[in-house]
Order: sequence, then structure tokens, then C-alpha cells
Amino acid sequence: MSFRIAIVALIAVMSASCVTDSPAPLLPDEPAMGASTVRANPGNVISAIVLVRVQNADSVAVQFRVADVAANDSTTPAVLVVGDSAVVPVLGLLPARRYSFRPIAYGPGGSATGEELELTTGDLPGDLPAFTAGGVDPTPGYVVFASGKYGIVIDNKGRVVWYLRFENGPGLNFMAQPNGRYAARPQTPDPDDIEPWIEMDALGNVTRSLGCALGLQPRPHDLISEMDGGYWLMCDDTRTMDLTVHGGRANARVTGTNVQHIGPDGSLKFQWSPFDHFSVSDLPASEMSGAAVNWTHGNALEMDVDGNLLVSFRNLGEITKVSVSSGAVMWRLGGSRNQFTFMNLSGVAFSRQHGVRVKSAGQLVLLDNTGDPNESRSEWYSIDENARTARLMLSYGSVPRVVTQIGGSVQALAGGRTLASFGTEGRVEEYDSSGQIMWRIEGNPGYVFRAQRIRSLYAPGMGSSR
Repeated sequence: MSFRIAIVALIAVMSASCVTDSPAPLLPDEPAMGASTVRANPGNVISAIVLVRVQNADSVAVQFRVADVAANDSTTPAVLVVGDSAVVPVLGLLPARRYSFRPIAYGPGGSATGEELELTTGDLPGDLPAFTAGGVDPTPGYVVFASGKYGIVIDNKGRVVWYLRFENGPGLNFMAQPNGRYAARPQTPDPDDIEPWIEMDALGNVTRSLGCALGLQPRPHDLISEMDGGYWLMCDDTRTMDLTVHGGRANARVTGTNVQHIGPDGSLKFQWSPFDHFSVSDLPASEMSGAAVNWTHGNALEMDVDGNLLVSFRNLGEITKVSVSSGAVMWRLGGSRNQFTFMNLSGVAFSRQHGVRVKSAGQLVLLDNTGDPNESRSEWYSIDENARTARLMLSYGSVPRVVTQIGGSVQALAGGRTLASFGTEGRVEEYDSSGQIMWRIEGNPGYVFRAQRIRSLYAPGMGSSR
């Protein structure tokens, strides 16, 4: 753009913005700020949306603060300009406060600051859950989980800093994904329809739905969204089987957990079915007598460091490693078909486990729900695949002890720390590498199927462990 054209363009933009003062001449690549507006986010009163028009800029950030309060400025991450504008989310605001916002445009020729904008945030919804949290040394960041009708993010003091309401609730899970978005599998009133996962951006806008191929029902327990748009999920596959030889019914409806990898274009890239690799007799006979048999009950997915898949099957009490190239079962840990020698156990191995995650190469963490019937515990195992040994490295439970028959999670954090949720017992706690509690949600937050720490509200999940 020539110097003359830049001046003409700037005059037009300034005129549209009702600015009458004569501007200083622009350098050829110097950013110019046009009209900017700020509006409330209707689904989340503690966030705002700033729309900025610019010239010669490639990105825009927003500086914001509570109005008339000195020295409390914060700045959002910069977002890319599309065409001649940028939409900048401002997150984690306080309710019922007057805020000032000032956009900043960045380009090859420097930066430009826009006029100050103002917005007063609204009151929090009356049915939004409230929390209190604290501890001597929490990991910086936020904690994500589902609560009542809401997907929730709280800070280390328990303040809700982000929320999204679902008409029928988010389902078991509200979680951040490696691609920087949230995901949930909301329930619908019709128990017989297909209920896909949905993905949401940092403002709570639904960006897409994520379903199973072949008409299968997505399970609400876990999901992995990939950076290229693909995703991994678990799906219910129900078949009629004759279980009379096992003491069951001749026409039992048996549900197994399929695992699918869906490509960015929606195509089915990989499918694994327990009907091809397991026997229904892997399930205890006492659980095969009904008309409907919940055979495997997959409840966690994880990619191992070698790129192969780990799946947790609660009702079998096992963790299975599956080759993503061939679909072959590489090994089975726990349950009636266990292939490992457990070491350093004071009692029996884990049972009815949840939240299996990779800590590092050969290291797994999980919530052992009922291996000890008197106490659910967060456990760390060192796995030697060649020697087929599983050594318990660390195990610790909540204080006072609790037992959660269902639900719960463990997330491996930096510095040997873990974040654990004890499912139906309403305990969410962070432990250091020796098992000492560093942070917790006080009181009882209700059933927390999975709790997850994230670093940023603006790119939830990116750069964080699962």
C-alpha cells in the first residue's frame, strides 16, 4: 500500500469511527484501528466479545480492567485478524462490574491502540453452583468439570470463571480437549435417540458435533479431539446373544464398547470391537443373568507414548492396549484375563477403575474404585511390557477415606503431582508426589465424574495433560 493510499484509508476509517482529530501520518505498514465494539456474551455473563476493525494488522488483543480501579489491567491473548476484523473473547470477568476495554492491533509496522470501550457484566444465573476451594500450594491454572446443568471452570479459590448451561445438563463429562476446545455429550429427553458429543470454543459456541460411525451410540465417558480435526471415541454396540451356557438368557442383549477413530472428513478410519477379541465369559457370571448385559463398560481412552491405544473397561476390571495399525490386543492388565504380575501390592489389584491416563513412558495413573472395598485410591503403576510386570509406585486416598463405586478420575500433573476426583463422593483433590494434599474443593461439589486442570481459559486443554 502506498503512503497516499494509507492516508486515504485511515481518514475513511477514522471518519467512520466519528473521530474528528487529525491523525499523524501512517508509515506504510503501520497498523490502524477502525471502529470497535464490545458486547456481552449471552451464554456467559462473565465474558465479553470485542469486535475490532483494523488495517495493516495481523493480530489483535484487548487490554481490560474493572473501571475506575487503578493498576488492575489484564490483557487477552492476541487473536488473528480475518480480512479486516478480529473477534476477541475476554474471559474470566467478575459479575456485576463495570469494565473498560481497549483493543490493541499488532502488525509488521508496530502496534496501534483503539478507543476505550465500556461494558457492565451481568449477574450470575441463580442456579449456577458455587464452590469454595483452597490449599497450601495448588498448581497454577483452573479446574474443569460438569456440575448440575453446567459445564464449569473454577479457579484455585473456587470462583466460577467460566460456565455454560445445558438444557438437560452436559452429561457425565465436561472436559477440555488437546485442540483447545471444550467437549460434552449432553443428554436429550428421548432415551432412544443418538446423542453425539458436541465441541465448543472458548466463548461457548458449538463448533461441531462428534458422533460414532455405523449408527452406534457414543458413550459419554471419554473423547480425544485431535489437532487435525479427527477424534477418538467409544461407542455402544449391542447384540443379541444366547448366554444360557453361562447361566444367562437365550436372547440377552449384550452391550460391548467399540472404539472408533473418525477422520477430519467424518470418515471411519479405525474401529475396534470387543466382540472380535474378548469372550463374554470374561465378565463374572453373576453379571450375565439379566435381559440386558453391560459387558465391558468402557470408561476411558488414552494414547500411549508409542501411539497405540489404551482402553479402560470397568466391568472387566482391566486396561487393554490395542495396536492402532492392526487392531490386535497387545496386552491385558487386570481382570480375569490379566497377563501381568502385580508387584508391591498390599492387597489385590485395582477393580472397577476409572480415569486411566499415561503419566510418561511405561507409567499409568488411575482411580482404583473398589480394589480395596473400604477405600477408593489414586494409583500410579510402572508397566514393564516385556517382563509383563505392573509395579505399584504410589497409592493414596482422600482424607477421610471414601468409596466411590462409580465415576472418578486421575490426571497426571507436572512435578509428579496428580489431580483426583472421587466420583459420587464429591471429593476433588490435588496431591504432590508424596501424596500430600496441596489443594481441594471444600465441602461436597456433588458427583464429579472427571476433574481436569487446564492452564488457560482462552485455549482450554492445549498444553495441558489430559
